[in-house]
Amino acid sequence: MSLFGAIEAGGTKFVCAIGNSREGSLRTATIPTRAPEATFADVAAFFCEAGELGPLSGIGVGSFGPVRVDPEAADFGTILRTPKPGWEGFNVLDGLRAFTDVPLALDTDVNTAALAEAALAGPGIRHLAYVTVGTGIGVGIVQHGRTLQGFAHPEMGHILVRRHPLHGDFPGHCPFHGDCLEGLAAGPAVARAWDLTPSQIAEDHPFWEVEADYLAQLCMTLFLTTAPDRIVFGGGVMKQERLFPRIRARTLELLAGYLQGADTLAALETRIVPPASVEPSGLIGAYHLIENALRRG
Repeated sequence: MSLFGAIEAGGTKFVCAIGNSREGSLRTATIPTRAPEATFADVAAFFCEAGELGPLSGIGVGSFGPVRVDPEAADFGTILRTPKPGWEGFNVLDGLRAFTDVPLALDTDVNTAALAEAALAGPGIRHLAYVTVGTGIGVGIVQHGRTLQGFAHPEMGHILVRRHPLHGDFPGHCPFHGDCLEGLAAGPAVARAWDLTPSQIAEDHPFWEVEADYLAQLCMTLFLTTAPDRIVFGGGVMKQERLFPRIRARTLELLAGYLQGADTLAALETRIVPPASVEPSGLIGAYHLIENALRRG
């Protein structure tokens, strides 16, 4: 059994593991995200202690962003402009090279999650988008087995959306854009707007209509711009599964029959879905990332 390291590097926690994409993880650890030096000291300790399982062939990282994902860039692996204190300018790959010399691969956390979900979806799904709705909102896109990126990676959590009238005068929570999608619909925005977490919100609360509307606007934008075969929603907010039927119904309304293949509720029940991965998608995707990089040479 070939062993690889996987890291789902989030703004709230780092999940580290050893295993591979086929068998899953043999050992995992969850590390709170603090200052980079303290966080990576714990990451190094995990991999050093887990060395008893055998040598690693490489480590894949799905990182929170914005992060430089172009391997040809001089600052590949560097965290870019972020409100996360202490992380802007820190190079994630350098943090790993401080304690290991195995091959490394890095992409965004949502891109790696999309890799895992695309692999599980099978050959009929050629183009998949993965959306996380948690501390922030991120979108990863995989087309024909490769993640989508250009001079930077997609940041669709920061698109502008039509404000829902039930949100009143809530200004939004994004420190850069105020009332962008993330500023209105991510976990911290939900807590600030309603003074509740999704798990505490009653079924008749306006939150459900408002949140579903914003996420349906994202679905509409994705379907009309990149036409994914499937949109997978994960993240802490999406653990409230009652959001799914509301998002599908509102997406159907917004598309208004325009897009054949996404013009019935039955079609959207197969196109807008929760994650299929048993382990966190970003973690399994990190295995895929390093395995694919080594295969391609």
